[in-house]
Amino acid sequence: MPHKNIYEPEGVEKTPLKKFTEKAYLDYSMYVILDRALPHIGDGLKPVQRRIIFAMSELGLTSTSKHKKSARTVGDVLGKFHPHGDSACYEAMVLMAQSFSYRYPLLNGQGNWGSIDDPKSFAAMRYTEAKLTSYASLLLGELGQGTVDWVANFDGTLEEPKLLPARLPNVLLNGTSGIAVGMSTDIPPHNLVEVASACIRLLENPKATNADLMEHIKAPDFPTPCEIISSKSEIETIYETGQGTLRLRANFEIEKGSIVVNSLPYQVASAKVMEQIAAQISSKKLPFVEDVRDESDHHNPVRIVIVPRSNRINKTELMLHLFATTELERSIRVNLNVIGTDGRPAVKDLVTIVREWLNYRQDTVRRRLQHRLEKVEHRSHLLDGLLIAFLNIDEVISIIRYEDEPKRILISRFDLTDTQAEAILDLKLRNLAKLEELRIRGEQDELDLEKKELNKYLKSKTRLKRLIRDEILVDAEKYADERRSLIVERESAQALDETAILPAEPLTVILSERGWVRAAKGHDIDPTSLSFKAGDKFMGVGRTRSNQLVVFLDSTGRCYSIMAHTLPSARGMGEPLSGRLNPPDGATFKGVMVGEPDQVYLLSSDAGYGFLVCLSDLWAKNKAGKSVLARPTGSEVLPPQQIMDPETDRVAAISSLGHLIVHQAKELPMLSRGKGSRMIQIPYKKNKNREEFVRTVLVVPAGRSLTIHAGKRHLTMKSADLKVYETTRGRRGKKLPRGLQRVDHLSLG
Repeated sequence: MPHKNIYEPEGVEKTPLKKFTEKAYLDYSMYVILDRALPHIGDGLKPVQRRIIFAMSELGLTSTSKHKKSARTVGDVLGKFHPHGDSACYEAMVLMAQSFSYRYPLLNGQGNWGSIDDPKSFAAMRYTEAKLTSYASLLLGELGQGTVDWVANFDGTLEEPKLLPARLPNVLLNGTSGIAVGMSTDIPPHNLVEVASACIRLLENPKATNADLMEHIKAPDFPTPCEIISSKSEIETIYETGQGTLRLRANFEIEKGSIVVNSLPYQVASAKVMEQIAAQISSKKLPFVEDVRDESDHHNPVRIVIVPRSNRINKTELMLHLFATTELERSIRVNLNVIGTDGRPAVKDLVTIVREWLNYRQDTVRRRLQHRLEKVEHRSHLLDGLLIAFLNIDEVISIIRYEDEPKRILISRFDLTDTQAEAILDLKLRNLAKLEELRIRGEQDELDLEKKELNKYLKSKTRLKRLIRDEILVDAEKYADERRSLIVERESAQALDETAILPAEPLTVILSERGWVRAAKGHDIDPTSLSFKAGDKFMGVGRTRSNQLVVFLDSTGRCYSIMAHTLPSARGMGEPLSGRLNPPDGATFKGVMVGEPDQVYLLSSDAGYGFLVCLSDLWAKNKAGKSVLARPTGSEVLPPQQIMDPETDRVAAISSLGHLIVHQAKELPMLSRGKGSRMIQIPYKKNKNREEFVRTVLVVPAGRSLTIHAGKRHLTMKSADLKVYETTRGRRGKKLPRGLQRVDHLSLG
């Protein structure tokens, strides 16, 4: 016999930790899915929403009653049906009251319930008041007619409806969103008239397809006006698969030369759009816009005024750019994930959702009719007993007056049921009048007619469907409204290239030896006349346009690009490039390059190597730049040289020992990056103590002369003089005359 552990309590169940945690997590997941995050297809509500609506109906807060403090409603919901946080419950309540969040609000609120700009700005529940809307009666109107099952509340002291008997498919009308464990839902709202029409179509033709229903339901219909610009095929895919993406766009109109945005996509705030546009203006990425104002008020919930700089600006192209770069156009996710009539969550297509709701509605109406039939039969049964009593009134009175057990005697004497006998005994004396018999017979006739009508509906599916159709038509007529979201198929907006939206103003970019940069308006600026910081001086200049990229070359052979219009003004000293870029430690800047994308430049090192490159190949996308020029160990990068015409331009290179070579620029290869080819032959040593290196390189256009500066001496060579030094690239070149061998720099004449 195994030894018993005396310290182990009796009745303790042992379970492996792995198995226990798996079961606990699975139970929690199912709870979140079924009892918190996903709506039921029957009434389209999550449990907390259903409990709020039911609690308010119990408080008598109908559409015709007075408003009551929201704190009272939340208290009843938490205390009776939903033992969770009050803030989450109140937020669910607020959502159902916001006309810009719900297509057909379920609550009518007084006080601050948030605004379209800031839905979370609602007042605390102690300040606001609410009651149910008339639309909510579509969910509650048949609640007490035996239409739904009732379950015990969390502590078993009260009962609450498992579902609400919705007369219309609220799951499509108001939609919902929620995140569960491992799944989520995003159901957009729809127009009531369209949904009702689709329900009738499927009711009359059970074989109708998604395409048939889409003849009625064109697309979702959001609470706030906007354009749905998704293509028809994209919308069809959403309704056929239950998943997809919808593209929404704001509406705008031209008013006195300004652009007025009068509606925004669903759940987009004016303040957010204003912030996005203002950020582009301040960063000089939107030079076409002079000002943007928010003129929204009570009468115009959305009114954003965008003022262009001039009337010549194409406002449509400007708006397309804003659609692409701000939330004036946005995409929303659609995921038609609901709990079906089988109690299981699933992503369903449109026809499945409508069919399951119609099945739920048929079951609800059948239960309502059956419940009414039982009431009619019960009342008819009582009237039969009362009629017997009136026909034998004297004997009945005698039995009640003299017998000790009148109920038993009445049952045996007149062949009554217990219920009938009880009803006779409960009669009041004033109901024993002579005319009461006529009233009973008249009521019996009415009940017989009603009973026949009820049986007709219950025994005929066709009549039942016709009844449901008529009720849908009545409700649709009562709550009908116009579609708010226009369906306009458009292509997705594309942001304009920054160079396309910027004005092409002439700019002169000045770079100093210490890497300070600035830009002056115009091309007639003499950069050498500008003042520089102490110890700094002029290095390079580039004459460009404000809508072009400026490329900078550093001492490591890396290139960086910056939009010209973003450079600081030349009215000051400018700013260091190292503040905008991330060059390697110790790197200095060697030159500036500007021009059209196909502009050609010569990049070279003082080891005598170089190549030609298009400016567009030097553009870098990030602050760290891109490595372009590979320099041999120990060599240095020379300032870049602009090539005007590769076919006729010549390259002049002078070594530190006075050797000059002139060769055709086209002899150098056209590369996007690399070391290049040898321009001039120089003895190469890997150590830094080199005997000879390239002192300077200059591109000489056809017909121009070359001036050599060596100290106080200089020599100007015309085209004919340069022919003496002209040869093929890679040669040693010829030595300059004595006194000019220690060259300071070259210049064009």
